Amino acid sequence: MSLFQEVAILLALSALFGGLAVKLRQPLIIAYILVGILAGPAVLGLSSDHAQLELLAEIGITVLLFVVGLKLDARLVRTLGRVALTAGLVQIICTFALGYGLCLLLGLQGLEAIYVAVALAFSSTVIIVKLLSDKGEIDSLHGRLTMGILIVQDIAVVLAMLMLNLLAPGVAADHGLNLLRLAGVLLGGGLALYGLMHFALPRLLGSMSRSPELLMLFAVAWGTLLAGIAESLGLSKELGAFLAGFSLASTPLREAIASRLTSLRDFLLLFFFIYLGIQLDFSHIQGQLWQAAVLALFVLLGKPLLVMLIMGWLGFRKRTGFVTGLTLAQLSEFSIILVAIGLSLQQVSSSTLGLTILIGLVSITLSTYMILYAQTLFGHLSPWLGLFERRVAHRESATDHPPDDAQPDILIYGMGRYGRELARQLEGAGMRVLGIDFDPEALIQAREAELDVCYGDAEDIDYLARLPLRRARALVSTIPQRETNAILLRALRTLDFAGQISLSAFHDSDAEAFHIAGGARVLRPYTDAAEFAARRLLDDISKD
Repeated sequence: MSLFQEVAILLALSALFGGLAVKLRQPLIIAYILVGILAGPAVLGLSSDHAQLELLAEIGITVLLFVVGLKLDARLVRTLGRVALTAGLVQIICTFALGYGLCLLLGLQGLEAIYVAVALAFSSTVIIVKLLSDKGEIDSLHGRLTMGILIVQDIAVVLAMLMLNLLAPGVAADHGLNLLRLAGVLLGGGLALYGLMHFALPRLLGSMSRSPELLMLFAVAWGTLLAGIAESLGLSKELGAFLAGFSLASTPLREAIASRLTSLRDFLLLFFFIYLGIQLDFSHIQGQLWQAAVLALFVLLGKPLLVMLIMGWLGFRKRTGFVTGLTLAQLSEFSIILVAIGLSLQQVSSSTLGLTILIGLVSITLSTYMILYAQTLFGHLSPWLGLFERRVAHRESATDHPPDDAQPDILIYGMGRYGRELARQLEGAGMRVLGIDFDPEALIQAREAELDVCYGDAEDIDYLARLPLRRARALVSTIPQRETNAILLRALRTLDFAGQISLSAFHDSDAEAFHIAGGARVLRPYTDAAEFAARRLLDDISKD
């Protein structure tokens, strides 16, 4: 069977399983991993050329990290950099220490216990970014905190890989020279990237933006070039792709580039999940089930508890710590690569690699559901989570309280372009408006427009109760996610909000669901805008 035929069968199976997953309301990621297991040598043995699939998977991860870099404006990185660095380092050290002790109790010895413990400390950038993007939470506080911690983890795992490569035969004698060379490469590369970000790239993008196709080509070429340069210098190509995206994040064209790359990213990531399933080796599973179950439980429960303790210590609310912890509750794709390097250095056995892959698949599968239903889980567990929150959560209390003199007539959740324009129109009509959003950049833009805003998450019921609801005559949500609007509606009913509730429906199915739920007006931003534009055109035509 040719490679083309294998890929065609894999795509057909992915479409079939994906369709079933959508019908059963299951995550597509799980469907793609199942396709990989089905196509792998343990079941059907459809895929014979793993190297080609691995290449497609690596390209998908590279594109993903390029898009992640695009989302991280330098201004926002500075606001969370110290917190993310502290949380990331403490989480890695504590997870490794606890994981190492657990590995020793389970019978792992020496370097094998160390490798597995290191693998447990890292979380999957691919899974997390995909799910947060699908939920529209990449710009939330917990989304940005998670991304900051992931960056720290990725840098740490890259450094770990570099140190392991220094242990390769024939390289051990030059440790000091290699470390100096690495420091020089990082310093020189950082200075060069800084210069490009501030002088060359803005001019290049200005000339490329005249053609959307050329802009897309330039973005792909730039990401690929930096990924290739990073790999040639002994660094991770994924790190190079991330830096390439980050270098464009402060430009006004980043959204245009990101939107064009999204479909390419999702298509290529399909092969990563398939490849992950193909790697599962069933030959060692029977003797590792107990070890895998205990270590997977540690990743799924122990890591979130540890992250909640760290976030509470740093001054964040229990909900922020809980959701951040759930988001990090899986193994990283780099964990598998790290143990594979150990196998190539003959420091661990193939059974250790198989154990790591099994832990990764179990934790990725179950954590996907935990992330998707994080709000539901928090609602059930909230009364017992006060242990993980300081009496005064100073990191959030300074930003999430409305102004002391706030007496709004209307509250607006979601201060994107539509929310800001709606607030301006209402204030022009004499209404007092208070805007709420969890995206720091949206809040900055709203304040620049001289609107009264504060930080807040629509899914945080505790925060909603602190708003001046009794004085407000109406609450409007411009949030596009149906689930978030449904949570907000239920919370307002629980709090006996007496004002008018208006929810935004960007799709017909959303409008129908809100009508069935009752108790709220439905705004149709796209339809309303089209009707308004049509009336304006007809008025202009009639005047002529």
